[in-house]
Amino acid sequence: MENSQKIDSLLQTALSATPAELARSPELSVGRTALPTEGLPDGTPEEILWEIIIRYTGSLPELLRPFPDIFYIELLNQYAVLKLPQSRISMLAALPQITYIEKPKRLFYEDYLGKQASCITSLQSTFPNQYTGRGTLVGIIDSGIDYAHPDFCTDENTSRILLLWDQTLPPDAAQNRFSPPGYPLGSLFPNEQINRALAAPSASERFFLCPSTDSSGHGTHVAGIAAGNGRASAGVFRGVAYESQLLVVKLGSPEAAGFPSTTQLMLAIDFCIRESIRLSMPLALNISFGNTYGSHTGTSLLETYLNTTSELGRCSVVIGSGNEGASGGHTSGSFLDSTTRLSRIEFTVSDFTPSLTIQLWKNYGDELRLSITSPISSAAISIAPNYGITRYTIGNTNLLVNYGEPSPYSIYQEIYFDLIPANSYLDAGIWSINIVPQSIQDGDWQMWMPSSAVRSEATHFLLPTPDTTLTIPSTSSRAITVGSYDSATDILSAFSGRGFTWSTHLSKPDLVAPGVDITSCSPGGGYTQRTGTSMATPFVTGSAACLMQWGIVEQNDPYLYGEKLKAYLRKGARRLPAFTDYPNPQVGWGALCLRDST
Repeated sequence: MENSQKIDSLLQTALSATPAELARSPELSVGRTALPTEGLPDGTPEEILWEIIIRYTGSLPELLRPFPDIFYIELLNQYAVLKLPQSRISMLAALPQITYIEKPKRLFYEDYLGKQASCITSLQSTFPNQYTGRGTLVGIIDSGIDYAHPDFCTDENTSRILLLWDQTLPPDAAQNRFSPPGYPLGSLFPNEQINRALAAPSASERFFLCPSTDSSGHGTHVAGIAAGNGRASAGVFRGVAYESQLLVVKLGSPEAAGFPSTTQLMLAIDFCIRESIRLSMPLALNISFGNTYGSHTGTSLLETYLNTTSELGRCSVVIGSGNEGASGGHTSGSFLDSTTRLSRIEFTVSDFTPSLTIQLWKNYGDELRLSITSPISSAAISIAPNYGITRYTIGNTNLLVNYGEPSPYSIYQEIYFDLIPANSYLDAGIWSINIVPQSIQDGDWQMWMPSSAVRSEATHFLLPTPDTTLTIPSTSSRAITVGSYDSATDILSAFSGRGFTWSTHLSKPDLVAPGVDITSCSPGGGYTQRTGTSMATPFVTGSAACLMQWGIVEQNDPYLYGEKLKAYLRKGARRLPAFTDYPNPQVGWGALCLRDST
């Protein structure tokens, strides 16, 4: 299709790819739906729909009125999620009111004794009824929740969940379920419906009234850390903001791989913030998802959307820094030293790898010459610096390369590599990408592989760089970004995503919290241990709710949210013995200490 600088390069690559290439590339196929042709006359062309993210000006309903085949959901601050035929995308990009179009990306869980280490236990024992999150909302955007777990119920066995939006379930009026206003997908279960389910005489009737579940247990565990009241353990495993009320969104998983995408996340954020404004309650919003696709500078539509929406209402958005620190999925370099004339980036591909993508990000003004070699071919294949998609064959692997351009929101250039096997799997062994500088103005470059959640540990860069491994959207400037440390040893978790953000040098993470062997709720009413920045993040989310209670609900500081709350958490963070300079890319301002943040 015709190139448009208003369409992000990943979407342009996907639109230029063949159906066979899309079928073999998990990254390119996100957001694409092929409508079935069964029952239609032979030869009927397959219709392709795409889900996209846009930013626009003016009135979106008026703009799209002439196009009834475009389905849209308006988000806050003139962002929207659209589902439309592929043939409409070029037309949409040509409209002056559309400022940018972006493809959704996959999101991954950030899984891999903390209250005492975070100065929460002593504070709540000294002031037992003060720092409990009372009067606040804790938002959990995750894999769902076991709403029947005692830790999310009161002593009267009524639910502390005000609203549960399950994006995976269809609306069903017969069961008194409906979609949230403005979000015509999924099922919304208000507090009254959940209470009826809890009072049901049998498990089957309870499931009939509220069939939302948490099959992975991730969301239940996260919610328990942030806000569980410990009823199932006589208070032993009580969470942080244990008297808060909950908004829960179970993210949809429209893709075959079962991973939600950034569009579902944006809808969930929008929903939670709108509800907090409607309820006139402060909101601490927890996001324990992330991905590695992007420049890591905070300039994608998801990141800028988080920045603008976090300024609405009275909310603080808390996001995990991800588990890519020691995964080997990132490397970097610089040509500022004029004696450096070549960088040979070696990476290994494990046996039975079905596909692999690599992103090279650089300053647009730098000109580089690239080539690639495979384990079974000694001859390097030169990569032509052509804008748009170019195809190569190297050994038994088909290679798609796309040279991107700067966008209205980013000064950086992406060079995207998609390795697709000619047969079943990629050629295993050591590959290399050679970079020869031609004309250098800035010199820095970065490379990322997909998240470690979807690639083998044996697929990695041979000389990885652990810094600049924050997952997106934790690179959003307004977010409170949380890394992980082991509270038993006061040592940074090796997996914890590191900062600072590339090129923009934002001081991320803001702080770290306990993320190793954390005991919290599991579906079925019991408890289990998990490890990861997913577990560290809700410690901070619950602490944010406690601060909001003290400041906003009890009127000690009615402006204690957003950047001000972040400043309080940074100021109170405890210094760890392994670090002397603060803030630093590993632990930010230090370890969470709620007592000293008040």
